[in-house]
Amino acid sequence: MSDLNPPRLRIGVVGTGRVGSTLAAALAQAGHTIVAASGVSDASRRRAEALRPELGVRPPDEVAAAADLLLLTVPDDELIDLVAGFEKAGVWRAGQIVVHTSGHHGLDVLGPAEQHGALALALHPAMTFTGRAEDLDRLHGAVFGVTSLPDYRPVAEALVLEMRGEPVWVPNSARPLYHAALSHASNHLVTLICDAVDLLGEAGVETPTRVLAPLVEAALANALLLGDGGLTGPVSRGDVATVSSHLINLEFSAPEVLESYVAMARRTAERAHRARRISAAQHDALRAVLDGVGVEPPPAGADGDPRP
Repeated sequence: MSDLNPPRLRIGVVGTGRVGSTLAAALAQAGHTIVAASGVSDASRRRAEALRPELGVRPPDEVAAAADLLLLTVPDDELIDLVAGFEKAGVWRAGQIVVHTSGHHGLDVLGPAEQHGALALALHPAMTFTGRAEDLDRLHGAVFGVTSLPDYRPVAEALVLEMRGEPVWVPNSARPLYHAALSHASNHLVTLICDAVDLLGEAGVETPTRVLAPLVEAALANALLLGDGGLTGPVSRGDVATVSSHLINLEFSAPEVLESYVAMARRTAERAHRARRISAAQHDALRAVLDGVGVEPPPAGADGDPRP
């Protein structure tokens, strides 16, 4: 007779930042038990205590020793040293499930745990975390990049489903490329939008976010739906004079934005040319303007300000 009530796991969390505390809370909602947690910063320690106040905050090696499922939710650059420290402390044991949430790292970083018979899993939630209560609700339907040995894939995917996420398989060797793609999209998008907000403010627009919101929301929807078919604007039309004007004004009004504008305009021109939105001649003309940054200042306004 099949077991209709699968065994519940004792959860230990090392690194109770925004991600760790949210995933631990999701697993607790699924019926598992948080038995130990650790955190370094004041905010992480408060989150660790909030998970189960009666447990307090414990050292990482004690968390590992107490857990059937050990969540390692520390920053990418700290993960290797943390695993090495656990190896030195001799905390790994056969049958223990060890999960890290790094998007960049695959299974290699958990090699020491695997050598002792632990089940190594890489589960990366492809979403942003704010440290607020709504993070838990946002896990519903969130995609997790899942990497494991083939035999452990059902375990990995079951854990994601228990957290109300959607598992998507990522081959071990592709983890760095997978993570670069997500970082390029989400992190750089924030920088791009913030730069645009600053430029609109510099241009005298009183409500920059109100101006940008419908435009960028439509652009994002079009990109996800249409791919390169969603390209609009002067680069995708081959409007060399307009792009040249942008470069002139950015160099003298917001030089800190110029380099990123040029880099993205070059890439946009490449994609527009490949999608046959612009001709080879238009592409070459755009590249000539973009490669020739070092421009004359625009005519001064009535107040002597070089900005139009």
